[in-house]
Amino acid sequence: MIVTVMALNVSCKKNDPGTDNSGGTGGTGTTTIPNGKAVPAGAVDGVTFTNSGTSVIFNLYAPGKTSVSVIGDFNSWQPATMNETPDGTRWWVQIDNINPATEYAYQYLIDGTIKVADPYTEKVLDPANDGSIPASVYPNLKAYPAGQTGIVSTFQANQPAYTWKTTSFTRPAQKNLVIYEMLVRDFVATHSYQTVTDTLNYLSRLGVNAIELMPVNEFEGNDSWGYNTNFGFALDKYYGTKNSYKAFIDACHARGIAVIQDIVLEDQFGSSPMVQMYATSSGSPSASNPWFDQTNMHPDAVGYQMNHQAAATQYYTENVMKYWIQEYHIDGFRFDQAKGYTQVSSPDETTWANYDASRVALWTKYNSYMKSLDPTFYVILEYFAVNSEESALANQGMMMWTNLSSPAEQATMGYATNPSWDLSGLFYDGYGFTAPYGLVSYFESHDEERTMFKNETYGNSSGSYNTKDIPTGLKREEMAAAFLLASPGPKMIWQFEELGYDISINQNGRLGDKPIPWNYTSDANRLHLYTTYAKLIKMKIKNAVFATTNFHYSLAGPVKSIQLLDASNNVEIVGNFDVVNQQTIVTFPGTGTWYDNITGTSITVTNVNYAITLAPGEYHVYSTTPLN
Repeated sequence: MIVTVMALNVSCKKNDPGTDNSGGTGGTGTTTIPNGKAVPAGAVDGVTFTNSGTSVIFNLYAPGKTSVSVIGDFNSWQPATMNETPDGTRWWVQIDNINPATEYAYQYLIDGTIKVADPYTEKVLDPANDGSIPASVYPNLKAYPAGQTGIVSTFQANQPAYTWKTTSFTRPAQKNLVIYEMLVRDFVATHSYQTVTDTLNYLSRLGVNAIELMPVNEFEGNDSWGYNTNFGFALDKYYGTKNSYKAFIDACHARGIAVIQDIVLEDQFGSSPMVQMYATSSGSPSASNPWFDQTNMHPDAVGYQMNHQAAATQYYTENVMKYWIQEYHIDGFRFDQAKGYTQVSSPDETTWANYDASRVALWTKYNSYMKSLDPTFYVILEYFAVNSEESALANQGMMMWTNLSSPAEQATMGYATNPSWDLSGLFYDGYGFTAPYGLVSYFESHDEERTMFKNETYGNSSGSYNTKDIPTGLKREEMAAAFLLASPGPKMIWQFEELGYDISINQNGRLGDKPIPWNYTSDANRLHLYTTYAKLIKMKIKNAVFATTNFHYSLAGPVKSIQLLDASNNVEIVGNFDVVNQQTIVTFPGTGTWYDNITGTSITVTNVNYAITLAPGEYHVYSTTPLN
């Protein structure tokens, strides 16, 4: 077990680019420390176990510091002076007489006054927040060390091992991805990986083949969306242990479900040791900080922005990527604020979205690095830049998060304008992409209002037809789902969208806890929406026609239609998003019998220009042969 731990510790960290692994990044290369000592060969950032786990080497990148010591349980919190490397960028020391079975807490003491946890630690102890984590979620949590202050890091050579059960998982093809975005906190009341694992039957029946978890690496506080990150390598304990997370991923893979991890590497918050190591008196990054800008470069920044043009930041970022890929067997990242990886100052949204060649080059580098570790790894970017820039990245296989909440809300409510209900953004060709599967389009996400809430609150009506009526609104949600899932390429649904979740994003504050609606499954209308979603998802995944690049669509008017053509089948989707009857001509690609895969009936088309009258909210998914 010790050998495994040592090997994993080495394999999951990335050596400094262009140097041996005793060197640093971000230094000038001109500093020479007369009595400097090189980091022992094989020692990685953070901790490295040697001598069968009875010795540990601490290795901290901290250029420009005068002194660094390590303090912890193993030395009664008395400073053990660390060696400075010859180039003045790193500090290290070996501590012996370690018990491999014991979990130890430790910090670094820098320049005699700054106490921080290890930026590379895989677990932290937090005196302000650990008391709110129940033992049922994180059993046997190590007590915070008495007499200490601040967040502390931990290490244990002989950690409880996890044996992976699913060792031959094949990821779903990008063209077939149907992603379920999840916030663990608001999905199950226990906010635990164990309960989510126990609930996977619900998602298997729904048919999704990927789960995208909102950030799970350590973030400030417990009750959070997770975007206020402070440690890149540590799993946040509020959702469970390392092994419970691995068991969740393993169980997903056993069911054919990929796990995508939302991650924040654009910025960090004030409790981050990387911020605190080089901070001004106000706590913001100082000019000497090797990772962070002193001034945020774009209008949507909330934490302290990382300078991704700095070698130290790129080195750290790639180490984080490698760790989660190799340690947890995850299948992809969704990068929050990916457009923020820039050093071009942008005072407004328009300027920020302009083509940025340095940003393209950076993401090209990061994508190549991840694909060098795992060629089929998914890379999803929350970007929202000009089409030409997104296209340059999509054409390399990356996927762009594509927000269609506004037109979808208008369409389900039944309003043509303010703004437009045009759903043409479902199709990649409108963005100038040549990559057919470069969009992850969605109608709902954690960032957007619920469409069913909009229906019930603001919906349109005509006579007795009223989209504010819950059964009526839910039927319109079915129709919207048919169009979302029919368009080629990856799709995403936000948790409980499939049940018509109708609690506003602003209830209990935008970021606050939301009611968990498992009672919705006993409502016949909501359960019908779920079963319709399940049918549509499985049709999309199991039928090649839904990945075709031969299509036609008309999505701007009240009657919307999509035509998909493939050697295996032809599909025609049509729906009336108005609140009144609509007479229209649907152009079919051929005559004959067309099967309605929603109602189980069929129609006979004798003229390809087929006249039809659609009631408000009426939709059909026709095909030349019944869909699997």
